[in-house]
Amino acid sequence: MLTLHKVRAVRPAATEDAEPLPGYAVVVDGDRLAAVGPYEELAAAYGSARIREWDGVLTPGRHEPDGAALLEAAYHPDPREADELGTAPLTGAALAALPMSETRWGASARRGLQRLLAAGTTSLAGPFARPAVRTAVQRSGLGRSDGRPPAPLAPGAPADFAVFAPDGSCLATVLAGRLVHRRR
Repeated sequence: MLTLHKVRAVRPAATEDAEPLPGYAVVVDGDRLAAVGPYEELAAAYGSARIREWDGVLTPGRHEPDGAALLEAAYHPDPREADELGTAPLTGAALAALPMSETRWGASARRGLQRLLAAGTTSLAGPFARPAVRTAVQRSGLGRSDGRPPAPLAPGAPADFAVFAPDGSCLATVLAGRLVHRRR
């Protein structure tokens, strides 16, 4: 299914010095970008595409170089534990005081990954030593990276990107063409 993402602007590269291109949009076909260009041209060329409108700037997304530390050296509490543990990730002595099973590590990693997706993360660095964390990362669709920023947005590139509001908050995160986070 073709999807045309209409935004305020597209920043084709993840670097801060890359200028946003106002009035641009992207077309996603499956798990790949089919086109990047001015919205009017893409709307005419891909008239049958579903249109998603976002009030922000579309970028390749964030790379998280500390993925292993965030998911294997921190516990992300379940909302049902908020009264006892709070809502912030636990590290150090607080983490050492918790009885951690592989099941609990896996659940924590899934909640940590949700936080990363909500921040516009499209790739993260490993390696991940804990099997439950490794499984959660593989299932999330977040691409593992060798430390380089995400690939520039171009036709044929993976459809991995994020849309950021003017205040810098993440409106949406897309991995392999799938909308995996949308701010409510």
